[in-house]
Amino acid sequence: MPASDPAPDPAPAPRRRSEKSRRAIYAAALALVGEVGYPRTTVEGIAARAGVGKQTIYRWWSSKADVLLEAFLDLGDGPKPPALPDTGDLAADLKAVLRATVDGLRDPRFDVPARALAAEGVVNEELGRVVVAKLLQPSLQLHVDRLRAAQRAGQVRPEIDPRIALELFVSPLAQRWLQHTAPFSHEYTDTLVDYALNGLAPR
Repeated sequence: MPASDPAPDPAPAPRRRSEKSRRAIYAAALALVGEVGYPRTTVEGIAARAGVGKQTIYRWWSSKADVLLEAFLDLGDGPKPPALPDTGDLAADLKAVLRATVDGLRDPRFDVPARALAAEGVVNEELGRVVVAKLLQPSLQLHVDRLRAAQRAGQVRPEIDPRIALELFVSPLAQRWLQHTAPFSHEYTDTLVDYALNGLAPR
């Protein structure tokens, strides 16, 4: 009696297929927004680039903004950024975080889509609010939390508003990066922290 034909390999699990498509969509979205900008990036274009149907995208996301934001978040550590270090040395901890920020902004994977989203967020108020809420606010809150811990440790004056204080070193870095007003480096961010924590007036 002839041997029966071998059973076909099982089809990939739906979840695995979905993850493969998701990764392709992320890559397509980030590539397109870097190449043609946010306004000219479309769900149709993302789908064609990723090799999936348009309805596949709409099944998981409601708009191209949602796709891009999730894709960008996936480049890092996910929706929730890691907590800032707390070694007891506030200056050293802030310098370490800002140095890592400089390294990230120099990475074309982050730089290109981040610039596209930031630029469009200036003129597109709705997108701007989403970018702030999903991308910026979680990170800014971690800076607030670290500064409040420093207040409790007596390293920062109790009357200081941490949300305003963090802008002394975060905002100048963002300006240099967005507007190319001057080079940014580890030495630059170290100086920002020193100026912010020590002030400018003679002591």
